[in-house]
Amino acid sequence: MPRFAAPRRLALLLAALTLTACARSGPSAEDRERWERRAAAVTITRDDWGIPHIAAPTDADAVFGMMYAQAEDDFNRIEVNFLNSQGRLAEAEGESAIWRDLRMKLFIHPDTMRALYASSPDWLKALMDAWADGLNYYLFTHPEVQPRVLTRFEPWMALTFSEGSIGGDIEGISLRELEKFYTEAATAEPATTGAAGAGPARRPGRGRAPDAQVAAAGIRTVPVWAPYELKEPSGSNGFAITPANSASGHALLLINPHTSFFFREELQVTSGEGLNAYGAVTWGQFFVYQGFNDRTGWMHTSSGADAIDEYAETVTAKDSGFVYRHGAEERPVIAERIDVPFKTDSGMATRTFTIYRTHHGPVVRAADGKWITVKLMQEPVKALTQSFTRTKARTLVAFRAVMDLHTNSSNNTIYADADGHIAYFHANFVPKRDPRFDWRRPVDGSDPATDWTTVHGVDESPLVIDPASGWLYNTNNWPYTAAGAQSPKRSAFPAYMDYNLENPRGVHAIEVLSRTKGFTLQSLIDAAYDPHLTAFDALVPAFVQAYDRLPAAAPEKARLREVVDTLRAWDRRSGIASVATTVAVLAGEALWTAVRADPEAEGSDLLAFMATKSQPAMRIAALDTVVTQLTADFGSWRTPWGEINRFQRLTGDIVQPFNDSGPSLPVGFTSSRWGSLAAFGARTWPGTKKLYGTLGNSFVAVVEFGDTLRARAVTAGGLNSVPSSTHFNDQAERYTKGDLREVYFYPWQLEGHTERTYKPGGK
Repeated sequence: MPRFAAPRRLALLLAALTLTACARSGPSAEDRERWERRAAAVTITRDDWGIPHIAAPTDADAVFGMMYAQAEDDFNRIEVNFLNSQGRLAEAEGESAIWRDLRMKLFIHPDTMRALYASSPDWLKALMDAWADGLNYYLFTHPEVQPRVLTRFEPWMALTFSEGSIGGDIEGISLRELEKFYTEAATAEPATTGAAGAGPARRPGRGRAPDAQVAAAGIRTVPVWAPYELKEPSGSNGFAITPANSASGHALLLINPHTSFFFREELQVTSGEGLNAYGAVTWGQFFVYQGFNDRTGWMHTSSGADAIDEYAETVTAKDSGFVYRHGAEERPVIAERIDVPFKTDSGMATRTFTIYRTHHGPVVRAADGKWITVKLMQEPVKALTQSFTRTKARTLVAFRAVMDLHTNSSNNTIYADADGHIAYFHANFVPKRDPRFDWRRPVDGSDPATDWTTVHGVDESPLVIDPASGWLYNTNNWPYTAAGAQSPKRSAFPAYMDYNLENPRGVHAIEVLSRTKGFTLQSLIDAAYDPHLTAFDALVPAFVQAYDRLPAAAPEKARLREVVDTLRAWDRRSGIASVATTVAVLAGEALWTAVRADPEAEGSDLLAFMATKSQPAMRIAALDTVVTQLTADFGSWRTPWGEINRFQRLTGDIVQPFNDSGPSLPVGFTSSRWGSLAAFGARTWPGTKKLYGTLGNSFVAVVEFGDTLRARAVTAGGLNSVPSSTHFNDQAERYTKGDLREVYFYPWQLEGHTERTYKPGGK
């Protein structure tokens, strides 16, 4: 029989009944009195872009106001984020979300989170209390808002989403493999033989498996232009400039997250206890994730460091249950029942799963006779502590001390401050491992040498402070070019410290940072939007070379002459009027789709493969295919980039609809895969011929530190998710042009730029 952990089902049922009773009966008099007392202490000022500036005497009251203001702008996204973080999305969306919920419930247990909340330091509990109060007071004062599931927020829930990245570590686990394991004879006796490292060679969430259906010989069957098959690179850009390299003699910072549009709100939150943070806040969280205070600024970029590992477990079945080998021991596999409620047409239903764990973590798939477990960071209290306290750090020393919590697991950090320091901090959670093992593959879980021990300290990781180059950066590439000649040396670190390589944005960043001296806010913006598409420095010559080698009598020679001449004359700079950008991007996507199986299978760089190893005939076929498709869709291959690459926001839905007949704006920049620093991940959608963006540049800010801080920023579309709001799309044109507006950081800057000042609950 399975060996079960202590049951949680009764506790969960009682908690659910309590919540339901509270929701039906309304708040208690004590709750209302506390909410109204907090509301009276908070002032919310909306500037002329609708951005909320929250002020309160204490950090806790400021958090209360912060959450109330967020809910005013997009309660739906807050609820969805916390349904997802608790594994409750199926309660709103139905059976399709069951496996996503199960994956989350492997790591998130409400009773565990309640216990962690209860043992948290008083100051952090006070913030979590205020977080829940702010959301509950919003629902109380807005009875017209009908939550799909979360009718009442509890303080412990803040611990379920404690780090602000889009797609946390847990989301690297394959839902398909999870479903396969827990539905296809998962309890059958596993084989006791097989290579310990067997299975896919990629870590969870690291790239895609090779597409065996793409035949290298299919030269004339290059797919019709289909950009929707390509996954937009995720991540962000961060630049920092030293005072010696700025015109003002002050440090500068570029904050440029590349996420799904509308994923974060822009706001400012201040208190009488030293809180004064401005920037991008992931919906539902009470800390500024990417932003600045009056003395320091921080920008996170997705890291290539290994923070997640898979273990191949040797499992056998015995009368008492499953056991797994660890060294000379046989340890019991822990079995646990997990309930996943889900919505149906006739009401709520529940699926119950028996899931399995070892000391490494939960079992998430099987491979070659082994059960594969996943180990990742699980420190929600420390993570929430780090996320909030870094927003109050006012010096490099204080910021670095916050980094010693080591719970910003998936990100590098670019830093700058008013004292003139800039810094690159590498991924903040990198466990120490035995370098004999290939940690990109599942390692042998029966070997104690594969167990994690401690984490690498800040000084044991790639680190750059105040480089002589005058700049540093990260574009989700490796850290070994972060500051030019002053960069960390790759040979000084284990391979698992970073599995990324250089990328086209990294090449581009070095180019713009190296050539500019005496940076200003405007020249930093110009660098962030520089239109050079570095990937085409190699790809365009590859297309041209393939054409030049065609026999004179080849039919493509005449048909593609003008197309190739357009590429030949192109300066590799994107723009809305550029026909060459259209041809290059779409031909690049067609070639990418056609050849990607080969380089991905051998683990080589795809762009380099396309430029140097792809068959010339495939390059010609890609050009031919795109010309044919453009002519069919737009009447001519001579279609400027801005006519097809568009920004459109029609509704406040999380999954946006798109329509070629609806209003939209041209966008001159491109996908970051081609080296565009200003990223715009666009694709065709059902019923559209034009490309519409959904991710990339989502928030952009440049900051100049000094005795008086100066900043400029822009948010994709607008701040409010209600289409009738003035601020639904009021920043769209600025967004498409890289025309950043002034940030009103100080109260005196708000004079003449205030739309409304009010208390939570007020009109």
